[in-house]
Amino acid sequence: MADDVGVVREAAGEHRPAFLELFFDLVFFLALIVLAADLSATLTWLAAGQTLILFLAFALVWALSSWVADTSDLNHPRGQVQVFWVMTGSLVMSAAVPEAFDGRGLLFAMGYLAIQLGSATYLMITGRREIVRIRNRRILFWAGISAVAWLAGAFLPNTQRTALWALAITIEYTAAVLGWPTPKLGHSVGWEWKLVGERVAERYRQLLIIALGVSVFKAGLTLGPDNYTAYRVAAFGMAFATAVLMWRIYIYRAGELLPDAIVASTNPSRFGQFAAVSHLVMVAGIILAAAGTALVIDNPLHPTHPGPGAIMLGGSILFLVGRGVLAYTVFSQVSWTRPVGIILIGLLAAAFPVLPQLTIMALVTFILLLIALADSFNFGIRPGPATPPQLPF
Repeated sequence: MADDVGVVREAAGEHRPAFLELFFDLVFFLALIVLAADLSATLTWLAAGQTLILFLAFALVWALSSWVADTSDLNHPRGQVQVFWVMTGSLVMSAAVPEAFDGRGLLFAMGYLAIQLGSATYLMITGRREIVRIRNRRILFWAGISAVAWLAGAFLPNTQRTALWALAITIEYTAAVLGWPTPKLGHSVGWEWKLVGERVAERYRQLLIIALGVSVFKAGLTLGPDNYTAYRVAAFGMAFATAVLMWRIYIYRAGELLPDAIVASTNPSRFGQFAAVSHLVMVAGIILAAAGTALVIDNPLHPTHPGPGAIMLGGSILFLVGRGVLAYTVFSQVSWTRPVGIILIGLLAAAFPVLPQLTIMALVTFILLLIALADSFNFGIRPGPATPPQLPF
């Protein structure tokens, strides 16, 4: 549409992610590294919950930015301003992560709210199409509600801050799932976003690659330039093998056929939004596994305690759960290898008292290898067609 030039592009336009989005992903890469490092440094259930809250905040920023970019012209300065604004806020959030529940709580909250409130306001003002303005008014309404909990939590001690921020992120995700229902404006529907199947799928793949890159990067940093022992090098090798196997399990075949599934869906935009959930679950699993990998590389022969052991197993289990959800969204069914793999990995918890961390890690890697081989055998050489479930809304 002629009056939309410079602010909004039609879905029939560019079908590939813009270079500016890849630049933005560098900031998200940094955020995931900081989150993985923060989790591996503090092994408590409270710390794990706090890391999850921070991860969900970053994930929502990434998802909204990706969906907005699908209808924004990032070749125009007005579109680029919004992306750079989000990048700046994300850098502030990343810098605050190590002490987000201590002395830098206000810094993290301000960085996050600057993104959510600032972006929605900016897009509401600059949007040429009425639907874009209404969409961002809805988001701004709910971001304003959650802002109360974010700001109040920033001035409270650790535990109370955790509770309020958990409430804030729950409000935002619930609102997003419901389409940001707002008085007099109703709720957002999938077609408003005009998500392009090929482009959205490519963004999700890039998100997985970023997470896998973080896991390899984290393993390399943990190994360090000295203290190369055979056991530590073996742990690093298994960390890399795990990353490769996770990539293989993801891409074969659901990740490969995701664009076809989005196009074949009765509601491509809504389907694309649901596919985001499976990818965020997988990313969370990869980051959790990266934190566990760092613990093994540091002390490969150390006895497997419940806390570190849960992180090691939990990361792979969470990844397989997300991959199972993705398989259902693409094929309307889940391969038997997903639940069987989850059960086998979970059973390794019984071996914590008798096996060192390195052995547990090796067994997890072996199970992932079996899953990858079983997938190849089940699908054969030729991939089956994408048969997504029919969404009723």
